[in-house]
Amino acid sequence: MGLMQPAIAKFRTHQEAEAATLAYYRRLSPAERLEILFRLRALACKEDDVSSERLARVYRIAQLRRS
Repeated sequence: MGLMQPAIAKFRTHQEAEAATLAYYRRLSPAERLEILFRLRALACKEDDVSSERLARVYRIAQLRRS
């Protein structure tokens, strides 16, 4: 997969910009769309963020004592 090339375009209305965005993503192959998804996911789930420093979840099944 090649890297996305930056492009600048001017639009007169928000609807024209949205239509151009939709057309761009429709032109992409499924593999290119997945590549974009994986990159966005990697940006959102960095390993050095605060949430990854919390304790791992530990589950334990306790036996109840019958009296």
